[in-house]
Amino acid sequence: MKVWILHVAVLLALLVLLLVLPAYHATNLARIMVLAVFAIGYNLAFGYTGLLSLGHALFFAAGVYGAALPVTYLGFAQLPALIAGLVAGAVMAGLTGLLALRTAGVSFMIVTLMFAQAGYLSLLYFGEVTGGDEGLVLPGAAGLIPGLSADAARTTIAYGLFALALIASLLLVRGRFGRTMVAMRENEERSRMLGYNPFAVKLAALVLSGLFAGASGAAYALLFGYAGASFATIQYSILPMLWVLMGGAGTVLGPLIGTAAMFYLVDIAGSYTTATLLFVGVALVLLILFAPRGILGTIRERWLPWLP
Repeated sequence: MKVWILHVAVLLALLVLLLVLPAYHATNLARIMVLAVFAIGYNLAFGYTGLLSLGHALFFAAGVYGAALPVTYLGFAQLPALIAGLVAGAVMAGLTGLLALRTAGVSFMIVTLMFAQAGYLSLLYFGEVTGGDEGLVLPGAAGLIPGLSADAARTTIAYGLFALALIASLLLVRGRFGRTMVAMRENEERSRMLGYNPFAVKLAALVLSGLFAGASGAAYALLFGYAGASFATIQYSILPMLWVLMGGAGTVLGPLIGTAAMFYLVDIAGSYTTATLLFVGVALVLLILFAPRGILGTIRERWLPWLP
């Protein structure tokens, strides 16, 4: 019961913040929540299943363009476009997993990176359609919810998407399949002896991870009005890994904490210097030295062992 009380309290706190914060900070919080959905998806693959991927930018970009292309060329409304992006991320993850999961460890990491780079180069090659590095400009959040301003619609949809993603991930990791994912992470061979198919479990976990990444990418494109090939670069494969590591891999709320911490670290550092990556590097070194399991992972290890 206390697990649900904690997570509902976090959702209520976010809702209050969205209502009381000025428009600029509310928009930043909306951006954090959308990107936290991406981190939640990465956490399912890495934190719970042990799949260290460097190809999640491909799934995020699939969501971005899965939503942006139908809106731009087929006249889709935003909700069907969001669903299209979500499906695109899951399908891309499934296709990637069918090949990449035949490897493991460092080889898996390299193969997923190769897929992501191939996706990025494809977006550049078909730049006349995708917009390449210049990207596509979309209508944005205006008119998404009749009667609400663009800012209000953006924060409402971002909050709804994050709430759904958080509850879904909590239900998943506390359920039977979630325990199976953890078993694969901890001891794949013993899981195989118990009758589980590691390839099938990992593929399902990767597809679920891609679904979350695709939903995040689609929402990001539709809410903030832009889709570009830069979303498929290696940066967007490394960022969710950093967010999860900072917040705590294998914790439900860790992705939100890590995304928010990294976002504001870069934002605050950017007001003092252009060398923001130096601050990020120092923060990660300190994290490794004093909280190697991440912020929430360390809290769970030392004080709150019941945290999921």
